[in-house]
Amino acid sequence: MKYSSLLFANLFRKKVRLMLTIGSFAAALFLFTFLAVVKSAFSRGVEVAGADRLVVINRTSIIQPLPIADRDKILTIPGIKAITHNNWFGGVYQDEKNFFPQFAIDIENQRMVFPEMVVPDDQWKTFLNDRQGAIAGARTAKRFGWKVGDRIPIKTTLFGGPGAWEFNLDGIYHNDRPGGDESQFWLQYKYFDESMPADQKGLIGWYVIRLDNPEDAARVAGAVDAVFANSTYETKTETESAFAASWVKQFGNIEFLILTIGSVVFFTLLLVTGNTMAIAVRERTAELAVLKAVGFSDRAVLFMVLGESILIAAIGGTLGLVFAAAAVPVLANALNGLLPVLVVSPVTLLTGVGFALAVGALSGLIPAFGAMRLRVVDALRRV
Repeated sequence: MKYSSLLFANLFRKKVRLMLTIGSFAAALFLFTFLAVVKSAFSRGVEVAGADRLVVINRTSIIQPLPIADRDKILTIPGIKAITHNNWFGGVYQDEKNFFPQFAIDIENQRMVFPEMVVPDDQWKTFLNDRQGAIAGARTAKRFGWKVGDRIPIKTTLFGGPGAWEFNLDGIYHNDRPGGDESQFWLQYKYFDESMPADQKGLIGWYVIRLDNPEDAARVAGAVDAVFANSTYETKTETESAFAASWVKQFGNIEFLILTIGSVVFFTLLLVTGNTMAIAVRERTAELAVLKAVGFSDRAVLFMVLGESILIAAIGGTLGLVFAAAAVPVLANALNGLLPVLVVSPVTLLTGVGFALAVGALSGLIPAFGAMRLRVVDALRRV
């Protein structure tokens, strides 16, 4: 700390260059944070997936249905605590941009299989007795300003023609798992099935199984697929986390894309900052020589140059992270639910700080060692 005044004097020697370098760090850290948030959003479904749940879909594709009659056959397999089924509804609210997932659910077993999705008992009872009832996630309800008792029109071209289905919002669920999904909209499967053409009745999208013991996942999955092997409706059964991961992969290799962009940002920032510090040291060759001549040690000179680089990184990185923390929620609202919920977590911010400091240290290392090895006689000779 005793050299802090000298460090800050050197830092503000070239104000325009300092601002440009800090701006580069801020822009890079904003991009880094946004990419990290997007990666976290797409992987959150995998992270919060139930370890004791299996998903059963049609082996051909998830868009191919399964018979609801298969439920009884699945329940004969030992190790299953409960089973429910869902069907994609595929509607929109008011405008096509207002996307959120809607499912026709098995009201008898939904809460047994998904206990983390909590609906107050009085609201759930109302939903059970309301043929046109619906339950919305807290995030979706907040997004559209819905409250219990509202009449919600959902337009769909997939089922029942181009008109709107009318639902009574009987309840709002909250997810008691950190980062858990609160975006879904549930309607009753029986009401949904009544409106289907004769050749589509009795079909569902997929089953979700809750196990007695998560360690039985592989055995139960194999047993389910064996039951329906070589049948008209062959199945593919996997853990909920594996299913969520395969769903994310449909968007492309998000992780590879983010790592690639992040690597380019890292090396570009490293080169920019390293070049800035090299120029700064070269401009102060004579001053560094004088400092050494009056008693400053090689180590003191090294830490002054390195400290300057790290300080620039810390200031720029902090600005970038603050801007990202303020901008990401605004961007999330503008996307209207097209991406999973975007959250700047404390872990992301700490990782960003570490990233900035690492770049600052690495970029200043070579110029700092050059300044440390500088011989007084040689340096004064260059003046």
